[in-house]
Amino acid sequence: MLNKKLVELIKRHSKLLIFTGAGISTNSGIPDYRGPQGIWRHRQPVYYQDFMSSEKARVEYWASKMEGWDGFRDAKPNEAHKAIYKLETSGKLSMVVTQNIDGLHALAGTSEDKLVEIHGSNLDVECQSCWLKTEPEPHFAVFRQTGKAPLCEQCGGYLKPATISFGQSLRKVDLNRAAIAANQADMVIALGSTLSVYPAASFPLSAAQRGAPYVIINRGETEHDHHPAVALRLEGDVGEIFPQAVDEAV
Repeated sequence: MLNKKLVELIKRHSKLLIFTGAGISTNSGIPDYRGPQGIWRHRQPVYYQDFMSSEKARVEYWASKMEGWDGFRDAKPNEAHKAIYKLETSGKLSMVVTQNIDGLHALAGTSEDKLVEIHGSNLDVECQSCWLKTEPEPHFAVFRQTGKAPLCEQCGGYLKPATISFGQSLRKVDLNRAAIAANQADMVIALGSTLSVYPAASFPLSAAQRGAPYVIINRGETEHDHHPAVALRLEGDVGEIFPQAVDEAV
């Protein structure tokens, strides 16, 4: 059902900060890492320090990434991703800050200068020595064939998907861009996130504490549900609620 209050809020504001979590990509079939059938139920996450110091850990890391790679590679943006891009083309989008590593915002058309992938992206592989970025598929093909963690052809450094691993620092440039966006936004909408992972979840809250109307759309509870800054809390499927409101508002 169309939520008229959400429609009116979107109509009245022109500098929207959109914050997204795993729930926005559920309808795209992205593998679940934390759920009942998630990879982390039978694999322990590999910490960055171990990745850098141990060949065994690097092989374990690539093996865990291999389990989800086909799903990431073949996933397509859904209506929620497309609705966010529609906000950009209508001139209402200030920034997308996403916890997701699936790259679907970029694939939906969201511009690089309007996107902060706070936890990185699976759509690039990055050398940990010279920071050269390359396409993932050839490296996964090598790993399938050899069972060995791939190395950089340019400098011989260790390669890993360009995502933030446990124990690895977030990129300062991304944190700064997200903080600036939170400071400039006149409205913030959190989509498909439990808002429990920090510092990522601090950005929508920061915007709300400045006085920007704060909307949360999620299936299931979030840590910000009862915060006094929340103007509207909608329970349900992001892919059903959000695109309909955007279509009506813009």
